[in-house]
Amino acid sequence: MKGSWRDRPSGSWFSRLWRPWVSLHPFRGRGRSINEPRPVGIRDLVAAPGDVQSRPERRWFVIGGFFLVLFVLLVGRLFVLQIVDYKSSVAAVNSNSLRVSTIPASRGLILDRYGHPLVANVITVEIRLSRAEATLHPTIKGALASLTGLSVRQINSDLSNVQYDPYQPAPIMSNAPARVVEFIQLHPTEFPGVSVLNVARRSYPLGGNVGAQVLGYVGPITGAEIAANPNAGYKTDSTIGKTGIESFYEHYLRGHDGTSTLEVDAFGNVLGSVQTTQPKVGHSVVLNIDEGLQKALDGYLASDILAVRKSVDPRSGKRPPAPNGAAIVLDPNTGAVLAMSSYPSYNLSSFVNGLSTKLFHELLNQGAFNNFALQGLYTPGSTFKLISATAQMQTGVLSPSTLINDTGTYKVPGCLQGYHGCLFHDDERSGAGLVNLPLALTKSSDYYFYNLGYLFWSQTGKYGETPIQNVAHLYGLDQYTNIDLPDEGQGRVDSPSVRRSLHAQAPKAFPNVSWYTGDNIEMAFGQGTTAITPLELANAYATFANGGTRYTPEVAAAVIDAHGKLIIRYGPRVLGHVSLPPRVRDPILQGLLGAVNSPQGTAYGTFHSIANFSLAGFPIAGKTGTASNAPGLEPNSWFVGFGPVNHPRYVVLCVVGQGGYGAEAAAPVVAETFNYLVAHPIRPVRLKPQLSLPVATTTSPSTTTSSAKKSG
Repeated sequence: MKGSWRDRPSGSWFSRLWRPWVSLHPFRGRGRSINEPRPVGIRDLVAAPGDVQSRPERRWFVIGGFFLVLFVLLVGRLFVLQIVDYKSSVAAVNSNSLRVSTIPASRGLILDRYGHPLVANVITVEIRLSRAEATLHPTIKGALASLTGLSVRQINSDLSNVQYDPYQPAPIMSNAPARVVEFIQLHPTEFPGVSVLNVARRSYPLGGNVGAQVLGYVGPITGAEIAANPNAGYKTDSTIGKTGIESFYEHYLRGHDGTSTLEVDAFGNVLGSVQTTQPKVGHSVVLNIDEGLQKALDGYLASDILAVRKSVDPRSGKRPPAPNGAAIVLDPNTGAVLAMSSYPSYNLSSFVNGLSTKLFHELLNQGAFNNFALQGLYTPGSTFKLISATAQMQTGVLSPSTLINDTGTYKVPGCLQGYHGCLFHDDERSGAGLVNLPLALTKSSDYYFYNLGYLFWSQTGKYGETPIQNVAHLYGLDQYTNIDLPDEGQGRVDSPSVRRSLHAQAPKAFPNVSWYTGDNIEMAFGQGTTAITPLELANAYATFANGGTRYTPEVAAAVIDAHGKLIIRYGPRVLGHVSLPPRVRDPILQGLLGAVNSPQGTAYGTFHSIANFSLAGFPIAGKTGTASNAPGLEPNSWFVGFGPVNHPRYVVLCVVGQGGYGAEAAAPVVAETFNYLVAHPIRPVRLKPQLSLPVATTTSPSTTTSSAKKSG
């Protein structure tokens, strides 16, 4: 070492660090080892004031920089609030002082072809309760219960119903009595959060029983329906058309809700109205349906089915169950649906006044919500002979004048004796004798069409495997008709490919996949697995009646606004054509005319006992059908007719499922319907101006007329 620590300069950093330690150490001066630890004090670590250069500008720089950063942050936040998020900021402020409620729009009317309302609106008074106010003032539920007679449990159930918009007052009571409304209006401070609203409800001037399946009903919207219409503006408490015209034309009928915005103070008291947007009433739909004809057809069908259930089938000795049926009236020249009925049915008013769960399930089990006119699938039986006869005349497989001896039992040529499927029997075992095509249709000879089915199958090399099915396709029996109603069914016409398809879908229900001569024979007179809707068959006969043009059935004629201004007019839509030159059509028409007018005709007795008009002056052509079902079941009963024959204006069809014979169950409905049509001819559609429709408004803005849409 160059020297001890005592020899180091006194002003060095080492001495300044060491001396304080020496002076404070308790053993100073006693002599210790040089390696002994030395304590360090705070003064040894901080320089003396005299040793540090004074720099006040650094302090001001730090302080100024700190406040500058705060200022920049403040300006940035103000920019975001007032420029970037201006709209949301204003909305947040307003939501604390403004309350918005929805003013529901009235749905448009549904009118018949002359402008008579089939579905209208009636204004009812509805009491609503804000969820927010009910939470802040729990006693309000008890007060409402005492006033209205409702239970607190029911009120709680309404408030928790997810069907209603959580930001809107929940409906507590519909059709509120005047005394209840008056008391709430006179004592607004006692009922915070309670509002009284005029709401348009559906009403049915004809009672709700007329054309129920066609008109349809409205109901609370579901989550799936909101998801399916994301941009339509529906809310959880909206109503929507569920079935029929109400559903198909929902876009036009629904209207657009309005809003009412009120300014309130911190206590929720209304200071004034800021803005009101009036709701827009929905457009009205004018139908091709005739109000009087629809009501009459509903009555004919229901009365007939009830009578059939009480009758006894003389051949089977059973009472036909007749669980369902349908009737349709079409204009064959345009496709306009003049009337459409389905049975069993229901009352549309039930959905307005409240349908009990018990009644709902009863109607559901009966099939009352089905529109059997376009959803029911029935074996067509002899009504299908129109199709086979058309194929016969178009191909020339058999001359219409050729006489066939109908013995009542048809034996398939070449079939082995005793083999199942060799023999086919007429419904009338005695047979019809010698018949040509017109007479075979008049008498409904099964034998004649058994033979026709055999002839086509035995000459597949010349006519192909499906000549009859091809004609059925042109008539539309295996296709949707594209009617303007939802949930239409699609028929099928038996064929080798249909058999394979059905077997693939349901092997147990349709075990047979092969196609034999007997299958072609059954198909030719409307049996086998052929099943079609009444609407498809009515449209096929309308196509024949007008000479070969197949139209889309149209229920709606036009859409107009609330003041009668035309929005859209629906004209005839052509779906296809069937070649029916006179050489093809005339022999068939002769046979159909004979079915009603010839003493040998299957419907002659029915029409001459029921028709109260001259069949010579207003001739009707038609065809009966008695279609076999599964063993042990009564057959389906059909009749379809059109007239007057020379210039057809109406096609009328009736089917009664398991109703028995066509002439006995279905034909009377058609005959009664023609009685009405002859006495009350259908006139052109009339698009007349309407009176202004009612608008739903809030009639008594209490201190909390609507629910609050608050932030924070």
